[in-house]
Amino acid sequence: MTIYVKRVYDPPIPEDGCRVLVDRLWPRGLSKERAAVDEWLREVAPSTALRRWFAHDPARWDEFKQRYWEELTGAAACEAVKRLRTLAAAGEVTLLHAAKDEVHNNAVALREYLALPR
Repeated sequence: MTIYVKRVYDPPIPEDGCRVLVDRLWPRGLSKERAAVDEWLREVAPSTALRRWFAHDPARWDEFKQRYWEELTGAAACEAVKRLRTLAAAGEVTLLHAAKDEVHNNAVALREYLALPR
């Protein structure tokens, strides 16, 4: 299972494989053509309340991941997480995000979550 993480604003490359947007909101100022998104799985994005609480504060990173992973085990995200696992089993997947912080964002946390033993 090979899962990459990349900003959606970065140009697509063939090595990206299946490009999956994992943000709840469409990235500002980006056309669908330029984004080259294969799938948009809003259901795996953190809730609005959690996203606002986190506010990309690195000091809250560990707690954000814990809360986010709890959300991912909920019924609302379950099918979307299964879909991501299926895509990753079939080949390369790139999780796309719009955050400026490339270390502390939901796509990075999601990749870690998907790598955990089930």
